[in-house]
Amino acid sequence: MDIVNTIGRRKAAIARIYLNEGKGKITINQRDVKEYFPSDQLQYIVQQPLNLLEVSNKFDIKVNLNGGGFKGQAEALQLAIARALVKVNPDGKQALRANGFLTRDSRVVERKKPGQPKARKRFQFSKR
Repeated sequence: MDIVNTIGRRKAAIARIYLNEGKGKITINQRDVKEYFPSDQLQYIVQQPLNLLEVSNKFDIKVNLNGGGFKGQAEALQLAIARALVKVNPDGKQALRANGFLTRDSRVVERKKPGQPKARKRFQFSKR
């Protein structure tokens, strides 16, 4: 098997991954996943697609991750990993789709409008 390359996005975060056969090592921006995401919850989000298909010890993943915050980055990486697993083994697509790992969450922050303090909030209005 040669290297599989996919991309995942969430909010402002972009995850580009390279997946190849190995022992289950995930490297994000030249750092280990446990060092990059100290939170167990974020590590769990990243591992979910691998655990679902029970292949967490079969692939090494090298990640370039930038933009956004911790949670957005973790969810972008989750999508990228799920897409890569489908490229490697199309049989797992149905299980990943059923758990929502192949759906791109397209919600992003709405832009601030001129004449308003935020995107939708208005300045206080008084008739007098």
